[in-house]
Amino acid sequence: MDALELQSQANIGGSKRIVAVDENPSSIDESKKFDLDHDPQEEKPGWRKFLSFVGPGFLVSMAYLDPGNLETDLQAGANHGYELLWIILIGLIFALIIQSLAANLGVTTGRHLSELCKAEYPKYVKYSLWLLAEVAVIAADIPEVIGTAFALNILFHIPVWVGVLCTGMSTLLLLGLQKYGVRKLELLVSVLVFVMAACFFAELSYVKPPAKDVLKGLFVPKLKGNSATADAIALLGALVMPHNLFLHSALVLSRKVPNSVRGINDACRFFLIESGFALFVAFLINVAIVSVSGAVCSGGNLSQGTIESCNDLSLDSASFLLKNVLGRSSSTIYAIALLASGQSSTITGTYAGQFIMQGFLDLKMKKWLRNLMTRCIAITPSLIVSIIGGSSGAGRLIIIASMILSFELPFALIPLLKFSSSTTKMGPYKNSIYIIVISWILGLGIIGINIYYLSTGFVGWLIHNSLPKVGNVLIGILVFPLMAVYILAVIYLMFRKDTVDTFEQSAKHDPNTQIHMEDGNLNRDHGDHIPHREDLADIPLPE
Repeated sequence: MDALELQSQANIGGSKRIVAVDENPSSIDESKKFDLDHDPQEEKPGWRKFLSFVGPGFLVSMAYLDPGNLETDLQAGANHGYELLWIILIGLIFALIIQSLAANLGVTTGRHLSELCKAEYPKYVKYSLWLLAEVAVIAADIPEVIGTAFALNILFHIPVWVGVLCTGMSTLLLLGLQKYGVRKLELLVSVLVFVMAACFFAELSYVKPPAKDVLKGLFVPKLKGNSATADAIALLGALVMPHNLFLHSALVLSRKVPNSVRGINDACRFFLIESGFALFVAFLINVAIVSVSGAVCSGGNLSQGTIESCNDLSLDSASFLLKNVLGRSSSTIYAIALLASGQSSTITGTYAGQFIMQGFLDLKMKKWLRNLMTRCIAITPSLIVSIIGGSSGAGRLIIIASMILSFELPFALIPLLKFSSSTTKMGPYKNSIYIIVISWILGLGIIGINIYYLSTGFVGWLIHNSLPKVGNVLIGILVFPLMAVYILAVIYLMFRKDTVDTFEQSAKHDPNTQIHMEDGNLNRDHGDHIPHREDLADIPLPE
């Protein structure tokens, strides 16, 4: 090779990537003749290589079909018809963007989001973010607890509060069964969830909602009515969950990614395709649920029983929506699918909690112990509300939990957006300017809606409640400082400059080796893989 120079190639986002430029093309052909050990991963056909990366996106997407999503979809359809479908569209587009950013962060850095937060932020900020992330996991677990309790109530006619107590043991049993065939178990759970989805699609073809109204709801933003803003925030909270960002950035580390420009780019592209397909399926299912609920509850000539059911619609009473298709068996099939939805989502929550604890605290727990701890905390409010308020109170708690997730989102989203756009974290693989602009606009939009609703909703409640003035003053003294702390914390995370450089550029001093890497031919002896995370090796994903 007569002359070789490394040039930096600028892309649309201003990032730079290293490419090999040879003045003598014939020398490249000679370098390819070197007898190096080829990685079988790189010799696979394109579709087989893609299949080796499938898994993380589908596991994460199960959280978009959990009982919390089902409850908020049913409420949105019953209360507002098709008017909030645009929230689902924007929410899942935004979810695709940030989930792909989380996957890219893990692939490029070899660390997941909680580990990077620990490395970047001061001690008090790190522990605050850890506590908020744990609260998010617990808030996400509450709908799973209540959804499972509702399913047991429908199947075995036991009280909801007894079902809440049973949920802890049911998930531990499911985790215990993984050792006897995790692939079959996850396939069974997925099949049951998609059975419910098929039922709603069949019901959708039966009730035939007006296509014009559905399209208008998807593409014409509207918030009409007193509860529209609250229902929209609950929908966003159920769709874009903060713990999913920690989870996805960790799950991709279970895959072996070649440490080359081509290898990293291929991995990021494969994870994007997988996440896009999984979230598109989730989008169709969520739209079908809202449309069925809206068509049944806003149609003409409704019977008195249907009107009463729609006015008090919740997870435990929604099976009547499927009677046109399933008849008398609607409640049983719906309950089984609801049970599967709750259990599958709980498994993803357990893994997310494990990664959060390991990343922030360097503390590892057995999965059954982690699940038991999270579930016991989540059971407490669910048990109290189900005893005092019954099924309707438990249903409202799901909406509250979804709103908590929406308010929690900035404390995972802002670090993700900053890290994935930072040269100190991503090096030449940082986000392009277009992704930076789009993601920040959507992120700031959601944060702005949250702050607006938080302030106006609380002030409106203070003005119109029936408490004595002294009580209102005391509540204001307690709550207004907390609101100020929330806003200041968001501002701090947004404008704080990253100071810790965690990007490790692999120096390839041998030009021939660099050329082989760019062609996808790697030498194992040179360590051309991003280190495989042994601590993530027990994640039950397809190899």
